[in-house]
Amino acid sequence: MKNKHIVFTIQILSAIALAIGTIGCSADYHADKVQKGLKADKVTVGTVQRQIKIGMSSADVVEALGSPNVVTTDEQRREVWVYDKIATEVAASNGYWNLIFVGQGAGAASTSQRTLTIIIKFDEEKKVRDFAYHTSSF
Repeated sequence: MKNKHIVFTIQILSAIALAIGTIGCSADYHADKVQKGLKADKVTVGTVQRQIKIGMSSADVVEALGSPNVVTTDEQRREVWVYDKIATEVAASNGYWNLIFVGQGAGAASTSQRTLTIIIKFDEEKKVRDFAYHTSSF
Protein backbone atom coordinates (compact mmCIF):
# COMPACT_ATOMS: atom_id res chain seq x y z
CA MET A 1 0.00 0.00 0.00
CA LYS A 2 2.86 2.36 0.84
CA ASN A 3 4.53 1.70 -2.54
CA LYS A 4 1.29 2.52 -4.38
CA HIS A 5 1.14 5.84 -2.50
CA ILE A 6 4.76 6.64 -3.43
CA VAL A 7 4.19 5.68 -7.08
CA PHE A 8 1.01 7.79 -7.19
CA THR A 9 2.84 10.78 -5.65
CA ILE A 10 5.68 10.44 -8.17
CA GLN A 11 3.16 10.25 -11.03
CA ILE A 12 1.38 13.39 -9.82
CA LEU A 13 4.66 15.29 -9.39
CA SER A 14 5.84 14.14 -12.81
CA ALA A 15 2.61 15.31 -14.42
CA ILE A 16 2.88 18.71 -12.71
CA ALA A 17 6.54 19.05 -13.73
CA LEU A 18 5.70 18.09 -17.31
CA ALA A 19 2.87 20.62 -17.45
CA ILE A 20 5.06 23.39 -16.06
CA GLY A 21 7.99 22.37 -18.24
CA THR A 22 5.98 22.65 -21.43
CA ILE A 23 4.51 26.08 -20.72
CA GLY A 24 6.55 28.78 -22.42
CA CYS A 25 5.90 32.47 -23.00
CA SER A 26 7.04 34.32 -26.07
CA ALA A 27 8.50 37.82 -26.16
CA ASP A 28 5.54 38.92 -28.28
CA TYR A 29 3.11 37.70 -25.61
CA HIS A 30 4.87 39.79 -22.93
CA ALA A 31 5.06 42.85 -25.19
CA ASP A 32 1.33 42.65 -25.92
CA LYS A 33 0.53 42.41 -22.21
CA VAL A 34 2.75 45.37 -21.29
CA GLN A 35 1.58 47.56 -24.19
CA LYS A 36 -2.13 46.69 -23.94
CA GLY A 37 -3.00 49.60 -21.66
CA LEU A 38 -0.78 52.07 -23.50
CA LYS A 39 -2.09 51.61 -27.04
CA ALA A 40 -4.94 54.09 -26.61
CA ASP A 41 -2.54 56.78 -25.36
CA LYS A 42 -0.12 56.65 -28.29
CA VAL A 43 0.18 59.63 -30.61
CA THR A 44 0.48 58.28 -34.15
CA VAL A 45 0.80 59.60 -37.68
CA GLY A 46 -2.79 58.47 -38.19
CA THR A 47 -3.90 60.65 -35.27
CA VAL A 48 -2.20 63.66 -36.85
CA GLN A 49 -3.65 62.94 -40.30
CA ARG A 50 -7.19 62.42 -39.00
CA GLN A 51 -7.44 65.10 -36.33
CA ILE A 52 -5.12 68.03 -37.04
CA LYS A 53 -6.59 70.51 -39.51
CA ILE A 54 -5.60 73.98 -40.70
CA GLY A 55 -7.62 76.58 -38.77
CA MET A 56 -8.25 74.51 -35.64
CA SER A 57 -7.64 76.10 -32.24
CA SER A 58 -4.71 75.37 -29.96
CA ALA A 59 -7.18 73.94 -27.41
CA ASP A 60 -8.37 71.44 -30.02
CA VAL A 61 -4.76 70.46 -30.76
CA VAL A 62 -4.14 69.81 -27.06
CA GLU A 63 -7.29 67.70 -26.91
CA ALA A 64 -6.12 65.64 -29.90
CA LEU A 65 -2.41 65.27 -29.10
CA GLY A 66 -1.89 66.35 -25.51
CA SER A 67 0.64 68.95 -24.39
CA PRO A 68 3.62 69.62 -26.65
CA ASN A 69 7.21 68.90 -25.60
CA VAL A 70 8.49 72.27 -26.84
CA VAL A 71 6.74 75.62 -27.32
CA THR A 72 8.68 78.31 -29.13
CA THR A 73 8.06 81.25 -31.48
CA ASP A 74 9.03 81.96 -35.05
CA GLU A 75 10.58 85.17 -36.44
CA GLN A 76 7.17 86.88 -36.36
CA ARG A 77 6.52 85.85 -32.72
CA ARG A 78 3.88 83.24 -33.67
CA GLU A 79 3.81 80.08 -31.59
CA VAL A 80 5.32 76.85 -32.86
CA TRP A 81 4.64 73.62 -31.00
CA VAL A 82 6.84 70.55 -31.28
CA TYR A 83 5.81 67.06 -30.24
CA ASP A 84 8.81 64.78 -30.11
CA LYS A 85 7.86 61.21 -29.26
CA ILE A 86 10.34 58.37 -28.92
CA ALA A 87 9.22 54.85 -28.08
CA THR A 88 11.53 51.98 -27.24
CA GLU A 89 9.92 48.60 -26.95
CA VAL A 90 11.82 45.75 -25.38
CA ALA A 91 10.25 42.33 -25.09
CA ALA A 92 12.02 39.38 -23.55
CA SER A 93 11.12 35.89 -22.56
CA ASN A 94 13.21 33.51 -20.52
CA GLY A 95 11.50 30.51 -22.01
CA TYR A 96 10.37 28.05 -19.39
CA TRP A 97 11.71 26.16 -16.40
CA ASN A 98 11.69 22.40 -16.48
CA LEU A 99 11.41 20.97 -12.97
CA ILE A 100 12.51 17.48 -13.98
CA PHE A 101 15.89 18.55 -15.38
CA VAL A 102 16.14 21.83 -13.43
CA GLY A 103 17.13 23.67 -16.57
CA GLN A 104 15.93 26.61 -18.53
CA GLY A 105 14.49 26.48 -22.02
CA ALA A 106 15.51 28.78 -24.85
CA GLY A 107 14.39 32.41 -24.60
CA ALA A 108 13.83 35.24 -27.02
CA ALA A 109 14.26 39.02 -26.99
CA SER A 110 13.51 41.87 -29.34
CA THR A 111 14.04 45.63 -29.26
CA SER A 112 12.59 48.26 -31.56
CA GLN A 113 12.44 52.05 -31.56
CA ARG A 114 10.05 54.49 -33.17
CA THR A 115 10.22 58.26 -33.39
CA LEU A 116 7.53 60.74 -34.30
CA THR A 117 8.15 64.48 -34.56
CA ILE A 118 5.20 66.79 -35.13
CA ILE A 119 5.61 70.52 -35.76
CA ILE A 120 2.51 72.69 -35.54
CA LYS A 121 2.66 76.37 -36.51
CA PHE A 122 0.01 78.78 -35.28
CA ASP A 123 -1.10 82.15 -36.61
CA GLU A 124 -1.62 85.34 -34.60
CA GLU A 125 -5.07 84.13 -33.52
CA LYS A 126 -3.70 80.84 -32.12
CA LYS A 127 -5.17 78.82 -35.00
CA VAL A 128 -3.20 76.14 -36.85
CA ARG A 129 -1.69 77.70 -40.00
CA ASP A 130 0.57 74.76 -40.94
CA PHE A 131 1.77 71.42 -39.63
CA ALA A 132 4.26 68.75 -40.57
CA TYR A 133 5.40 65.39 -39.20
CA HIS A 134 8.23 62.92 -39.58
CA THR A 135 8.33 59.33 -38.41
CA SER A 136 10.97 56.62 -38.36
CA SER A 137 11.35 53.13 -36.96
CA PHE A 138 14.37 50.94 -36.47
